[in-house]
Amino acid sequence: MPYALELKALRKSFGKTDIIRGVDLAVSAGERIAVIGPNGAGKSTLFNLISGRLMPSSGEVLLNGQRIDGKQPYEINRLGLSRSFQITNIFPKLSVFENLRCGVLWSLGYKYTFLRFLSNLDDANERTEELVRQVGLEKKRDVHAVNLTYAEQRALEIGVTIAGGAGVILLDEPTAGMSKTETSHFIALIKQVTIGKTLLTVEHDMGVVFGLADKIAVVVYGEVIAFDTPDAVRANAKVQEAYLGSSVADAQAGH
Repeated sequence: MPYALELKALRKSFGKTDIIRGVDLAVSAGERIAVIGPNGAGKSTLFNLISGRLMPSSGEVLLNGQRIDGKQPYEINRLGLSRSFQITNIFPKLSVFENLRCGVLWSLGYKYTFLRFLSNLDDANERTEELVRQVGLEKKRDVHAVNLTYAEQRALEIGVTIAGGAGVILLDEPTAGMSKTETSHFIALIKQVTIGKTLLTVEHDMGVVFGLADKIAVVVYGEVIAFDTPDAVRANAKVQEAYLGSSVADAQAGH
């Protein structure tokens, strides 16, 4: 059975500068993977290569055994991979319900048309109502996205990300800018909405990483120097020297 997501000797260079330097990574279906590393390590570039926003210089990206490197982002999305971004990416002048319905429509086979009233699409509306409940925004269902709190906007974006039914979800720093209370709530939300899905998330908060991930991939200077369980990574002297240092001790103390 193929991996849900597999990277083979993946490289990306900009001119003479190597950003991603031969990354190999195999993620099984249903695993939650945290990608960590210092600023400039290549984490966002790696996500952009996986999701089709960048073309690799060499190597392969496989989704459920099918090569997706070289495909456009919308093609990759239709094959079952969806991602969020560091900067909230929603429609500010649409309501919570309308934002989520936009994500649902294509997955249900509704192409671009002016011949249907959206209010008559019972299956899309029922799925959207379910998503509103999943992300905990029932009380804000009809509120324009611009009027939500930051944490609520991030929750809405998570909803949009999963709305199309993708089996592989990429989240880029989903808890950045949140308070501890908001972060704790958001970890629980991510766990709930990604049940049965494969998750890759870039995170800097070690509490989030150790609380959410089944495995951790440590990226340093464009290479994966460790890929293992949180306990194994926490105890890895090479990882501590390269990146984690006191953050590991802090996470251990709070674990």
